[in-house]
Amino acid sequence: MQSIKVKSHIGNDGILHIPLPEIRDTEVEAIIVYQPLQKIEKPSLASLYGICADDPIIIDNEGILESLDDNLEGIFDH
Repeated sequence: MQSIKVKSHIGNDGILHIPLPEIRDTEVEAIIVYQPLQKIEKPSLASLYGICADDPIIIDNEGILESLDDNLEGIFDH
């Protein structure tokens, strides 16, 4: 007995297509256990505009503190 997990969309026809390329010209018995998935709304790019407005990036003339800078000495040496 083999098992597979498939995530698929069932159209208006109500037909679930399960490709089994390794099985040809053979009788099989299948048990289907299904769980409808909740639709997850993906945010649009426009809805993300200004998302960091309350946490602005502050740029000053002092540069990066050495205590915050990684020690990259010799990292590009061959």
